This record gives sequence, structure tokens and C-alpha cells, in this order.
Amino acid sequence: MSEENITRIQLGQKELILIGTAHVSKNSAEQVKEVVAQERPDAVCIELDEQRYQSIMEGNRWKNMDIFKVIKEKKATLLLMNLAISSFQNRMAKQFGISPGQEMIQGIESAKETGAELVLADRNIQTTFARIWRNIGFKGKALLLTQVIGGIFSKETISEEELEKMKSQDTLNSILKEFTEHFPKLKKPLIDERDQYLSQKIKEAPGDKVVAVLGAAHVPGIKEEIHRDHDLERLSQVPPKSKWPKIIAWSIPIFILAIIAYTFMMNPSAGVQQSISWVIWNGSLSAIGAAAALGHPLTILTAFVVAPITSLNPLIAAGWFAGLAQAYIKRPNVGDFERLSEDVFNVKGFWNNKVTRILLVVVLSNLGSSLGTFIGGADVIRLFLENL
Repeated sequence: MSEENITRIQLGQKELILIGTAHVSKNSAEQVKEVVAQERPDAVCIELDEQRYQSIMEGNRWKNMDIFKVIKEKKATLLLMNLAISSFQNRMAKQFGISPGQEMIQGIESAKETGAELVLADRNIQTTFARIWRNIGFKGKALLLTQVIGGIFSKETISEEELEKMKSQDTLNSILKEFTEHFPKLKKPLIDERDQYLSQKIKEAPGDKVVAVLGAAHVPGIKEEIHRDHDLERLSQVPPKSKWPKIIAWSIPIFILAIIAYTFMMNPSAGVQQSISWVIWNGSLSAIGAAAALGHPLTILTAFVVAPITSLNPLIAAGWFAGLAQAYIKRPNVGDFERLSEDVFNVKGFWNNKVTRILLVVVLSNLGSSLGTFIGGADVIRLFLENL
């Protein structure tokens, strides 16, 4: 058996065998099968959380998705990012004729075959995203969305040799490589904290011999962190939201309404001009966002009508209403959900699939409405100053 990409650690009575893998490599899957069959471990740890494990095990998971619930629970952007990451993996996997995460699937199957206990060792992906999201600011969020969604439309192919080089990177980190260069702090929640979480879960796995199937980027960190104790509860906490965004979100509409009300008292015609400007800028830019997502004409109209109102209430968003209108008018069918994993490969499929189109309507309408708030607000202030 080749010892390449295998790290052995003795921890008291416990032997830990770490297999560093590429997440879309046929060689990695074969090596996992070979190692587990030969070592006969008491436990097999895999770099998955419960959510991703269920996604791999349930091939028809998209058919069960309630798109209305996704919008109402404000998860459209998160789902769009998850689809983008799936697209990146699926595109490479398709190029090499294997399933993404095949080495994890092999780890699950080998654990069953040998009677080893399966341990889901990774932190919840939503916790990881939340800890990233809270630490990168507005500019970072815009860049992250651009970077991840831009990856969907890349036509680039990679060689087997380049794929093997990816064994030195984590799946998420390989997608966000350029982003992590702009935001070095991202490495902590994306890699370092997960190294700590994974090492603790591996260390706590039952039995005297444990095999762990990991993205190879985690192996160096785990070799260090395995000798320390880590608090899994602390690592799983989602940092509390800052109060400032909420304060600012409420301050802007209160300020805008106060200026318009004062202008109406001083000069009613200028107040009318301000109101029209607010409606036109908010409504038009939100409608343009819905149109860019190829929304139905009634969806575009919904975005135009609701944006000037929702921009004055931070608890609601134009994109939610536009997305719900699109979902109601162009309700996705089973075929749309079944084709979802294929359609996210390219621009045409992404815009044509009714599910992803709804998500794009939500995100782009909200983006247009936000832009409209700043431009419309600036114009309201301009008219106020002109009429002092």
C-alpha cells in the first residue's frame, strides 16, 4: 500500500491515520478504499457535517426543497452560494468522470463494509459561512459574492496534474483563493478553526484505531492541533450581529422621511419632487435587477412598486416580494429541481432554471433596491438643500 498522502499519528493508545485527499480525485477515492480495507479501523472520520452528509446521501434532495420557505427564511443568498460551490466541484468532477466528494462517499461505504463507526467530523458549513460573513464587512461581502458566483461561469478546465496539486488546498479555499489574498483574516474561520474542530472530533472518535478522510490542506494544521484540546461548543458559536448595521439601517429611512416631511412643510412642490425621485430611483433600480434576472413582467412590476416602501423598513426587502411573485407566477416543477445540479454549470442553465432564476430575482432586486436607496436618498438631500 502506498503511504503517499498518508500521515500516521500515535496519541497515547490511539493510532490516527490521516488520508489527505483532493475532493474530485479518482486516486483519492481508491486510496481511501485501500487504506480502510487494510487497516480495519474502529472508526472512520470524514470531512463532512450533517447537512453535507445528507446532501450526498439524498440524491433527490432538490426535489424536496420548498422555494417559498427559502425566501421567507432569508436563505436565498446562502443557497445561491452553496449552488455556486457545488457547480465548481461538479464541473471538475464531470471533466474527470467522477462524482464530487467521491472519496467521502467511499469513506462512508468502507466504514459500513468494515463495521467501523462513521464520524461526521467537520463543522456545520452554515456556521463557517456565518463566521466568515460577520468578519469581512460590506466590501468583503460584495467581493465574496462576485468571486463565488463568478466561478460558476468560468469555462476553464484543469489537467490531472493540476487536480492532484489541489490536494494541497481545501475545497472552499481553492474556490476562494483570490478572495483570501484580499482578506487574510478569512483563513481563520475557513481553515484554522476547522483544523481545530476536525482534530478534536478525530481525537474523540471511538476505538484505538481511527482513519480520517480529509482535504489535504487540513492535514498540516491537524498534525499540530491534535495535541491540544479544543472547545467544540465555542468553535460552533455564531458571532452575535453588530448593532451598528441595524442602527444605520433604521437611521437612513428615518432621516429620509424627516427631510421629506420638513420639505413638504416648507415647500410642498419640492416635497412632491423628493417623493417622486425616491420612488423612481428605488423602484427603477430594483426593477432593473429583477429584469436582469429575467423575471416575469409582473415580477419586475412588483419590484418597482414595493422597493420604495421596503427601503423605508429594514425588516423587509424588495427581493423577497419579487422572488415570491416570480415563484408564484413561474412555479418550479420537479424537472427544474432534478436539473438543478446540471443547470448550474453554465450561464444559460443558471438563468433558465426556474429555481435559480427565483434566487437571482431575490438577490438582484435587493441589490438594485439598495443602490436605489443611496442614489434616491442623495437626490432627496440635494432637493432639500436647493430649497432651504
